Amino acid sequence: MKAKGTYTVKKWEELSYQQMTPEKKMTKASVEYNLSGEIEGKASVEYLMFYSHSDPKDQHKSSASYVGLIYFDGTLSGKSGSFVLEDNGTFEGGVAKAALRIAKGSGTGQLEGIHGIGMYLANREGCHFELEYNFD
Repeated sequence: MKAKGTYTVKKWEELSYQQMTPEKKMTKASVEYNLSGEIEGKASVEYLMFYSHSDPKDQHKSSASYVGLIYFDGTLSGKSGSFVLEDNGTFEGGVAKAALRIAKGSGTGQLEGIHGIGMYLANREGCHFELEYNFD
């Protein structure tokens, strides 16, 4: 099964925890998203990020790689519940893209037994995601 949708950033709080050089740093970001489409609800995530190039004057010129665990709570194709996504992404040239994997055993409610993969892309045209999933 497949589901597509869009998302918006509701909250983004990011703090540096390791400044390696003036341009290189490591940060932790607490983020909340609102999702709509065939997957609808709220998602919260904790990201650990490494900036190979940080531009404080224009973040869209920064380059980073990141990992995160996303907790989703809402509906997926009409089924309600929650699950966790493992997020492995990059930010380059103002574009964020990531590979997602549904964490094994994380589904609750009508989403119990869910497994699968997905991706998202955030660029000037918007923020889009796709999930390919199934149930045990």
